[in-house]
Amino acid sequence: MTGINIGDYKYNKNIKNFKFFDLIQIINNHIEKRKEKKRIRLSSIEPNLLKDEIIEYLSRSKYFVPHFHIPLQSGSNKILKSMRRRYQKELYEEKIKKIRYYIPNAYIGSDIIVGFPGETYKNFLETYFFLKKLYISSIHVFTYSHRYNINSIFLNKMISEKIKKKRNYILRNLSKKKYYYFCNKQIKTIKTVLFEKNMKNSKYLYGYTENYIRTKISYSYISSKYENTFQNVLLKKIDHKDDIVIVEPFI
Repeated sequence: MTGINIGDYKYNKNIKNFKFFDLIQIINNHIEKRKEKKRIRLSSIEPNLLKDEIIEYLSRSKYFVPHFHIPLQSGSNKILKSMRRRYQKELYEEKIKKIRYYIPNAYIGSDIIVGFPGETYKNFLETYFFLKKLYISSIHVFTYSHRYNINSIFLNKMISEKIKKKRNYILRNLSKKKYYYFCNKQIKTIKTVLFEKNMKNSKYLYGYTENYIRTKISYSYISSKYENTFQNVLLKKIDHKDDIVIVEPFI
């Protein structure tokens, strides 16, 4: 499910007001009635819109997979205020803990913007150490760039390209460590992978687990019948060269 601010979804029909929580329940029930084998992933949803009732409901769903992408943008409340975000970092941390309580093995991705105007070294360190303590699975790091006709161009204290590049590099390294940590905790567990079609005649077939771990399996284990199918697999080890987990069939 994708869109702009999907958590803000509202729809009025016959005097009834439908919100995002209503929408995911309707979709889940529709699939359940048809007894279809499907996966649904939520796209980016801001922490203030990810209500506790949504997290609790998704933890019980057979169709919505344990995968969240929750943008943070900064670990400094000062910078979040400058960005006009509708939340503070304390709420973000609360949501991460809530997800981990209900769905311990969920994949949780985040977005961060480095080099926003006015971001001091202290602000950046706030972000770094805040992210470091959170049990999230990856960080998508963006470098702030100037855009015309937006309010941030009127802010003072623009950050140099050299500093922005360095901060981006530091957080990308942190993201890789978090991803490896998350994957390592899943090794020797059984997951269901939706394998993709082999478009390049590779000796491997690739796919994602329900909790968004990228995997590959050697054709020595399987046949082409695995393509475009759900298969139970055992997660064996991380291939650090490709940042991918090697799996084998679990029968």
